[in-house]
This record gives sequence, C-alpha cells and structure tokens, in this order.
Amino acid sequence: MDVTLLKELQQARLDKRQVVLATNLTNGSNNLLYPFENKNKTPILDEARTALNTDKPREIETEDGTLFLNIFNPPLRLFVVGAVHIAQKLAPIAAAAAYDVTVIDPRRSFGSEFRFPGINLDDRWPDEALAELAPDRRSAIVTLTHDAKLDDPALEAALNTDVFYIGALGSNRTNAKRHQRLDKKGFTAGDMERIHGPVGLDIGAQSPAEIAISIMAEMTATLRGKDLP
Repeated sequence: MDVTLLKELQQARLDKRQVVLATNLTNGSNNLLYPFENKNKTPILDEARTALNTDKPREIETEDGTLFLNIFNPPLRLFVVGAVHIAQKLAPIAAAAAYDVTVIDPRRSFGSEFRFPGINLDDRWPDEALAELAPDRRSAIVTLTHDAKLDDPALEAALNTDVFYIGALGSNRTNAKRHQRLDKKGFTAGDMERIHGPVGLDIGAQSPAEIAISIMAEMTATLRGKDLP
C-alpha cells in the first residue's frame, strides 16, 4: 500500500471515522472510501455502507475487476445515564457484546467501582460528560434515571449527535411528558422519533436483567438495520 494512503488510513482510525479500504484484486490498486461522509449513491458506496453496517468485509464485482472491501469501524460505545439496577445488568451484557461502556451519574454513591466492576464511570453531569466523550455514529445512549434533571440533558445532547440509538426508560405517560419538555426546547417530532421510549423491545420484561436484555436486543436490531416491531 502507498505510504500516503497508509498514513491517511491511520489518521482516519485515530479520528474514529468509518472508512473502507477498497482493493482491486485484479490490478492491486487501493482506494479509501468514506461511505457515510460521501452522500453519493453508487453501487460501490452502497456496498461499502452495507459492509460497515454489518461489520463484515465483502467482495464485489465491478467493471474494473473484483474489489475487496476491508472495513475499519470505530469501536462500538454505549453511554448509560444513571447508575441504577438496570444499568448494573446492562453494562456487562453490552461489554460482552464488544461495546466500550461508560456509566454516567453525578451521584457518586450510585456510580461506584463496587457496583460496576471493570466499567468506565463518569461522575459529571450527562451533558458535560457527553460533550467531551463525543458520541458518534457507532455510539448508543440510554437514559435510565427517571429523573428529568439527569435524563433530559442527556437526551438533548444525544439528539444533537448522529448516534445510532437513543433509548429512554419510562412508561408511555412518562415518554409523552418527556416529548412535551423537549418540544419546548425546540426539538421537532422527527427528532423525538429517534428516541426509543419506553426503551427496549416489548418482551414482557420484569426484572432489571430482563429489561437489560430487551434494551440490548433493541440496540442490536437498530445497529444491524433490522425492522423493529
């Protein structure tokens, strides 16, 4: 590979950009593709987007020969707002699914190493923490506190990013009140459609562990582009 191209690839990975290295298996030429930054609709870019979305490299046939699309995705990240019982179950499940998990809660008695062994903890207010942590297309944000003072700033921050999943714990009534508050902040109906609330697939979950499973299932389906019920 050309040294200049290699340096560009290394920088793209440091910048957490989703990039595809397209190698022509006929003539050995290489090219870097940024499918989600390039809004053009072409067969190659569409295939590259699919490869990134599925986390699977692929070969495609073109007029110039066979292309091998090797993917370079940033790590998956999950930001959980609220160091509550559900978070205690969700964090290790997500970590096992290769997410880099951070639990955000300014209430230090909740967000302790004892309650969340091996999990990144952030005791700043959610909006402050998320501003520095910079969630991206490979990130999910889930709010679990039932406290508008914590959940709402996190949701506002989330809606101003391109994270692939936003979830908020609460009943349909709680969700409706949340929408009213966000509406007063200037968010549109389209913005609020991005919020999965009540969070998680409706599997009749009762315990914190079952609710965590339902959240993880909905996150996974959204990540992989599967239709949700």
